[in-house]
Amino acid sequence: MKLNNRGLLVVISGPSGVGKGTVRKALFDMPNHNLTYSVSMTTRKIRPGEVDGKDYYFVSKEEFEKKIKEGKLLEHAEFVGNYYGTPLDKVNEKLEAGSEVVLEIEVEGARQVKEKMPDCVMIFIAPPSKQDLYNRLKKRGTESEEIIQERVAKANREFKKAYLYDYIVVNDEVNNAADRIMAIIRAEHAKTARTIHKYLELIGEEE
Repeated sequence: MKLNNRGLLVVISGPSGVGKGTVRKALFDMPNHNLTYSVSMTTRKIRPGEVDGKDYYFVSKEEFEKKIKEGKLLEHAEFVGNYYGTPLDKVNEKLEAGSEVVLEIEVEGARQVKEKMPDCVMIFIAPPSKQDLYNRLKKRGTESEEIIQERVAKANREFKKAYLYDYIVVNDEVNNAADRIMAIIRAEHAKTARTIHKYLELIGEEE
């Protein structure tokens, strides 16, 4: 019996290059889940293999700034000249439908989500080591050494903000990391704070 009909807002966050996207895809490949991915919006250029509306909503800077002014973003951040953000209306629709909404976002965006939706589940994805993070960024082959160093410096600052999260999951092996996240989601649904009201209603009906 499910005591909490509203879906969970699950924030998967961490430094750029830590493997958030890979872990998220492995999570969605697992059987018997009710996960839905919240597609973020960005002004950066589309990368080879990416699909508009699936990986990101790719928009112009002007369109993005208009949505900021209208309060239509759950969170947004700017890095290396590009905006990233989450459309608020789509998230709320999915939560009300009972789906677990998974956000895959950067650390600054995660902080904003926590402020607006305190009951979200915050998960920090960490690399096994700083060298591992650098190697992953280098392997991408999509950015200059200067940009990579900027991302590494930013990651060093973000590591110190891990204490703001509910959970830390080390991405030592992708499937292991996905397993840990799924276990967290299941445990969160059983938390007393999320279920007590419905439980007391059920007990009351039996009297």
